[in-house]
Amino acid sequence: MSIGKLIFNFLIYPGFIFVLLVGGIASFLERKITARIQWRVGPPFLQPFYDLLKLFFVKETVIPKGVNIPFFILVPVIAFSSAVLTSVLITNIFIKSFQGFTADLIVIVYLFTIPSLCVIFAGAVSKNPLSSLGSSREMKLILSYELVFWTSLSIVIIKTGGKITLRDILTFQENSKPIVFSLSGFIAFILSLIVMQAKLGKVPFDIAEAEQELIAGPYIEYSGALLGFFKVTHYILLFSLPAFISVLFLGGLNIFKYLLLLIFIIVFENTNPRLKITQAIRFFWFYLFPLGIIGIILAIKGL
Repeated sequence: MSIGKLIFNFLIYPGFIFVLLVGGIASFLERKITARIQWRVGPPFLQPFYDLLKLFFVKETVIPKGVNIPFFILVPVIAFSSAVLTSVLITNIFIKSFQGFTADLIVIVYLFTIPSLCVIFAGAVSKNPLSSLGSSREMKLILSYELVFWTSLSIVIIKTGGKITLRDILTFQENSKPIVFSLSGFIAFILSLIVMQAKLGKVPFDIAEAEQELIAGPYIEYSGALLGFFKVTHYILLFSLPAFISVLFLGGLNIFKYLLLLIFIIVFENTNPRLKITQAIRFFWFYLFPLGIIGIILAIKGL
């Protein structure tokens, strides 16, 4: 593959620009459907992109007094960079000339964790009481759902005979059947859907930035381009997380599968109340984690 083709694949299609456009459209659909459910008109189609343009080119970037300025600036940039890298690794497996690399599944999972860690650091570095509280909640939430996420991934690895490369997992399903069409695979799929909701910070797991309580939580001191980096990160994750789950459990990715997962996110968000952090921890540790262990046992048994 030529250097020009490689750059095109990673930056344009199916890389960063493509993922950002799809994520922005997904954000529009989320806001529009939510508005209709609440008997409102909702935003115009280009509103998510208007928001980005306003943050990057119109709004002033204000740095609070007393913060560690380099760290304050680096946190959203790191979150953005990890989200971009994750999305590129996921989308480029559909290019035949791109074979991925050994254990890229593990790398992608760790990359998915970085934006959440950056939310914690954003709240900690801001030196705002509400930011610190949001940061504390996000830390507890991560400790709750990551364990469940790893149990669901363990089921996938067991079902595919120990494969830890995304392309190999996709090929395995193409040669047999999607992992979701088994009892243990279905359990892992449900667990991953719920964890996806938490990773995206959607209701009922928007505990860290609860608007009615914390205004914006860890993001409260961020503005302008720095807040724009966090928003772009969210758009990218709104595409890459459902895409990742679709590849793992549904045997690949197409527009129908993606829309199905996006609708789940929107419906789940609009039909549940926000949990308290203690309720979320109890839910993940005492209900979903044991269910994941059952799924692992079933996977070992071949079910």
